[in-house]
Amino acid sequence: MTAEPKKVLVVDDEPDVVTYLETLLRDNGYATIAAADGKEGMEKLRREHPDLVCLDITMPVESGIRFYRDLRCDPELGRTPVIVVTAVTGYGADPAPFRNFLGTRRQFPPPEGFFSKPIDRDKFLAAVKNVLG
Repeated sequence: MTAEPKKVLVVDDEPDVVTYLETLLRDNGYATIAAADGKEGMEKLRREHPDLVCLDITMPVESGIRFYRDLRCDPELGRTPVIVVTAVTGYGADPAPFRNFLGTRRQFPPPEGFFSKPIDRDKFLAAVKNVLG
């Protein structure tokens, strides 16, 4: 009997990024679901109960910041791990300032991972594996 693959929700408004992340994740044994913005992402999160969310920050309709806040405030889903994958970074494409911003929101724990685009695929997959076990 084979175990069900872990399910990852990819929330990003860039179709090429969604395709890349879904292909990368599927090629490594994960099931995927995609959403183009935070509103659609929250609907799919509630319906599908993924094991992990890969979240962009800047999106139309509802931003990743709002999605993250709403997720962490939800008593049923708030423990769902999140890896941020975003082009929003500090000066010189350094993700540290933005990661620090997320980490200093006292009311919310920081995400389980943070990657700036373009991602390092090996480091990203290692983080996903680490989070999902």
